[in-house]
Amino acid sequence: MDLLFLEKALLALFCAIILAVIVSRLRSKRFKLPPSPIPVPVFGNWLQVGDDLNHRNLTAFAKKLGDIFLLRMGQRNLVVVSSPDLAKEVLHTQGVEFGSRTRNVVFDIFTGKGQDMVFTVYGEHWRKMRRIMTVPFFTNKVVQQYRHGWEDEIGRVVDDVMKNPKASTVGIVLRKRLQLMMYNNMYRIMFDRRFENEEDPLFVKLRALNGERSRLAQSFEYNYGDFIPILRPFLRGYLKICKEVKERRLQLFKDYFLDERKKLASTKSSDTNELKCAIDHILDAQHKGEINEDNVLYIVENINVAAIETTLWSIEWGIAELVNHPEIQEKLRNELDAVLGRGVQITEPDTHKLPYLQAVIKETLRLRMAIPLLVPHMNLHDAKLGGYDVLAESKVLVNAWWLANNPAQWKNPEEFRPERFLEEESKVEANGNDFRYLPFGVGRRSCPGIILALPILGITLGRLVQNFELLPPPGQSRLDTSEKGGQFSLHILKHSTIVAKPRVF
Repeated sequence: MDLLFLEKALLALFCAIILAVIVSRLRSKRFKLPPSPIPVPVFGNWLQVGDDLNHRNLTAFAKKLGDIFLLRMGQRNLVVVSSPDLAKEVLHTQGVEFGSRTRNVVFDIFTGKGQDMVFTVYGEHWRKMRRIMTVPFFTNKVVQQYRHGWEDEIGRVVDDVMKNPKASTVGIVLRKRLQLMMYNNMYRIMFDRRFENEEDPLFVKLRALNGERSRLAQSFEYNYGDFIPILRPFLRGYLKICKEVKERRLQLFKDYFLDERKKLASTKSSDTNELKCAIDHILDAQHKGEINEDNVLYIVENINVAAIETTLWSIEWGIAELVNHPEIQEKLRNELDAVLGRGVQITEPDTHKLPYLQAVIKETLRLRMAIPLLVPHMNLHDAKLGGYDVLAESKVLVNAWWLANNPAQWKNPEEFRPERFLEEESKVEANGNDFRYLPFGVGRRSCPGIILALPILGITLGRLVQNFELLPPPGQSRLDTSEKGGQFSLHILKHSTIVAKPRVF
């Protein structure tokens, strides 16, 4: 009986291979597909490419195959574009055609098959979610309402580092304290809540679950089952862990934050002039029937992942580059002292009159882009791009890191040189006004969090440089800036120990 089953399985696999070869050849004749390595049946280019589809590996393929190329990853077509003109086509000119998101077995779990905003397909649901999230999170009014809180949080960081005797001698992992700061920044906006310290039990639990969610989602380990459905049974254990983490996270959001906020709202008078936190606006949309409770939970899910960690990565990269370039750190400190006055602490409005600080932020986002491939796009229907056919439901990646680090487009791009944004690239902004530089994307599916990330980056880096001389730990001449990439993330491999010597005013 077992032998008969094995024979049937092998026969089915053989037939599938033959069918895949025939379909592939027929498609190649019918369509003008982008350049591609020679695929093998069933697996496509997966065996040649491997799982690690990071920005540097895809850049290497672009150098061989051109600005647009195709990778057949099992049953998935993955199209990568690596030029400003093609990026403009995907993100702007044909923004509607390429405005959807690809499905992914793990992200389907964490987003309830697209019940959120970031990973849902382009359409009415996305438009509704974007509108509901914009007012409480992504406007200048929100920045002005909450900037004093951000300034308070970085002020607390400075005080804590000042009080820590290790900070000025052997050094500390500053990221840990900055992570608490970022959670407080966003939880003040979302729930009018903050965590008092790193040992807060709720903060510890929340940080652990969010960290596990990021690890599971960003890993390349599950790609084989995503690319080749017949291998998906081997992912059962992995997907079970994902489901458990998802359920525990959503339950935690509901029990400790949503339900608490609902109780508080029920005891307050309905004063329409009273300042509301973001979740109040979102719950209003739920009460009006525009969204359901699951949508509310997935909005909270998005903010926990997309707003907190990405900004934290950029802060960490910025600090590391300033430590490794003491002359740039000193130049920034001199600007802060000259413009604001020695010892006068930077506030959000000050960030707009500090051009070198802005240049440091831009250069950090250029060289160390937190989401180097942006969030993947997808075309629901067959489309044309760069003279080639892009088959329906292709995963389309814009290699934004290579756009911003291509020596054909930038002068000495491997150098951390903020001056470029005051000299030859002085007109380039982070908002996507130049398709060579897209740290937040551009167009319909751009990251709306730019309006929060830039001022938080400015206040944080500014206060740290104002108050401390940031140095590598004893015995080291520089920090290790090796990269750790995920499905579309880029953060520092080793969280750095940093010496923070207080300045004397």
